[in-house]
Amino acid sequence: MMIDGVVVKDLIVRRDYRGRLMEILRCDEEIFSRFGQVYMTTAKPGIVKGWHYHKKQTDNFALVKGKGRVGLYDNRQKSPTKRAFMEILLSEKKPKLIRIPPRIYHGFECLGKEEAIFINIPDKPYKIDSPDEIRIHPFNNDIPLKWKSKKGG
Repeated sequence: MMIDGVVVKDLIVRRDYRGRLMEILRCDEEIFSRFGQVYMTTAKPGIVKGWHYHKKQTDNFALVKGKGRVGLYDNRQKSPTKRAFMEILLSEKKPKLIRIPPRIYHGFECLGKEEAIFINIPDKPYKIDSPDEIRIHPFNNDIPLKWKSKKGG
């Protein structure tokens, strides 16, 4: 089931003898809202990063190296998909961009034997003094999606 407001876009990888090129997010696409910053985050094998949500920020996640799983849970009070959850498997071979709207719990885990590398393009810059982030424990919570990995943070 899709969660209201979540968008998943297949990404196209162009390859030639020099390597590859993959456009992740363009300002002339419907999925784009605005630019805040670009950052890289990783998860080591067997590690979960989650759960959290943002009150105002929209994330745009793409895995660029390794294998991973993104989990999403809709806990918004007035959402038509309240209590729905999604899992999206990601790999370099089938890349996707995932737009995660505010107030959707999300997290990710590395499923491979090498570190999973994600690029995030949120629509707001991170404020270290007042982060727009609400965290809950990765395992002890009411979210029906359970991680395969055993260690979290």
